[in-house]
Amino acid sequence: MTTTPTSPPTMRETTYDVGGRKIFAAETGEGPAVLLLHGGGPGASGVSNYARNIAELAKEYRVVVPDLPGYGRSTKGVDAADPFGDLATGIRGLLDELGLEKAHLVGNSYGGACALRLALDTPDRVGRMVLMGPGGVGTTRALPTPGLNSLLNYYGGEGPSRLKLEKFIRNYLVFNAADVPDSAIEERYRASIDPEVIAAPPLRRPSGPGAVRTLMKMDFTRDRRLSRLPVPTLVLWGARDKVNRPSGARMLAERMPNCDLYMVANTGHWVQFERAQLFNRLCADFLAGRR
Repeated sequence: MTTTPTSPPTMRETTYDVGGRKIFAAETGEGPAVLLLHGGGPGASGVSNYARNIAELAKEYRVVVPDLPGYGRSTKGVDAADPFGDLATGIRGLLDELGLEKAHLVGNSYGGACALRLALDTPDRVGRMVLMGPGGVGTTRALPTPGLNSLLNYYGGEGPSRLKLEKFIRNYLVFNAADVPDSAIEERYRASIDPEVIAAPPLRRPSGPGAVRTLMKMDFTRDRRLSRLPVPTLVLWGARDKVNRPSGARMLAERMPNCDLYMVANTGHWVQFERAQLFNRLCADFLAGRR
């Protein structure tokens, strides 16, 4: 395990050795442990995705913000045959390295899929769970959305470009394009063109002989364990989400026995960013069992 200087100074930054790969995590606050798991868009990372939430949640919780395998300062590459399972294995290993038998999980999009898979595989490791537009919900029951196609096509064709990334973020990721500053797009673009990421994009369409099996495994509505999952869960879904269909929210609520659902009006795929004040309050209260 190696530790680097904190930036910002209130966050401790550590790179953990988890099963032979490195997982970077920033941490701040005290209290029950909460892991914030980021989405899978090009150039994503933990701290950048939760920039509007960390300080508020840290008033009550020990907040741990990892870069998922394949992203940021973590080891690149994800098992294409079972990406959600691979992410879950990495984060479960991180819990071991942190000395946590159980933690709350908060996951957006790809991070939501990671959280849900971890909970299905090992429900005893998860206290409560908050999911924002998670991936893998009803994905084999309809064609991909234009927003998801934009994300999956980023490294294809002529390759990554700032224009492609800006189009994805402003046209598909958020409801109000002006809410995302140019600096955030520039930061994500620079991260997205890391040669290691280009060589092994962490989010891509399944292909090859095992593609159908992988697709079925990546749709949680095909997993019978979902109807028996005991973990108390809050699903927050932007009503104007153009990446993962808002209809997925009802699919989860109908299948999960302990699932509360909150549809967020005039909001896209990035609930924790677009409606940060609402998200911070709902998340903090739900994890504490106050609602």
